[in-house]
Amino acid sequence: MKYSKKETALKKKLGQHYKYFDFSQISPDPLEFPHRFKNYYDIEISAFISSVFAFGNVKQINNTLQKIHELMNNQPHEFVKNYSYKIGLKLFKDMKHRFYSGEDIAKLFSSLNKIYSNYGSLKYFFLLYYFEKDANLKNSISFFSKNFLELNSEKGSITHGIKFMIPDPLRGSACKRMNLFLRWMIRKDELDFGLWNEIPASKLIIPVDTHVAKICKQLKLTKQKNVSWKMAEEITERLKRFDAVDPVKYDFAICHIGMRKLEL
Repeated sequence: MKYSKKETALKKKLGQHYKYFDFSQISPDPLEFPHRFKNYYDIEISAFISSVFAFGNVKQINNTLQKIHELMNNQPHEFVKNYSYKIGLKLFKDMKHRFYSGEDIAKLFSSLNKIYSNYGSLKYFFLLYYFEKDANLKNSISFFSKNFLELNSEKGSITHGIKFMIPDPLRGSACKRMNLFLRWMIRKDELDFGLWNEIPASKLIIPVDTHVAKICKQLKLTKQKNVSWKMAEEITERLKRFDAVDPVKYDFAICHIGMRKLEL
């Protein structure tokens, strides 16, 4: 592939940042929590919970995740397998994170209990809606969102908090947290686990939040003004110019440059 001078310089810059932001630079990040575990199911559940709560101030995020992991007795899989919604309502009664209520968190774990009871893991639940012919995971995430929300319908009306936890890209959401979880599960390096090897990293879409959007605008990787699925796709397609097989590998570096207010 031929690059312009600007593209050559940007490819070099992104590569340098990717190498710098290795495991030694992980903190502060919610990704620290699943790295505490060795068991596949503990990692998967911890990663999903950590991604769901990954919005707002990183200190606040990690404080909430610390409390949740303590309530799980630092045994995510055992906790989910033996979970009871009735007990969960009491357990999470006083917990809030931004606009997630204790009830929202209790319902989230109730859905996870059903998934692990009926499908064995989040991976197999997600793979029900994965189609190799799709260019990326947009349709898979949309199906996952709809079916995850349906698991909550029997607990009464689906709350705003639950809808925010599991958004639908077909409604325009950038689905930052879901794309973050999928990055952790599908990619493989020092940071990401690569547990879901049925899906190639080339299908991933970059998790876009305000930090990533700001940096990518500066780098002219997007012309979109607002954070959306369209912006996430556009950035990912631009990054494929530099690595078609693994375009989302630059995400951690881009995000933390923005978070830590570092120079590009």
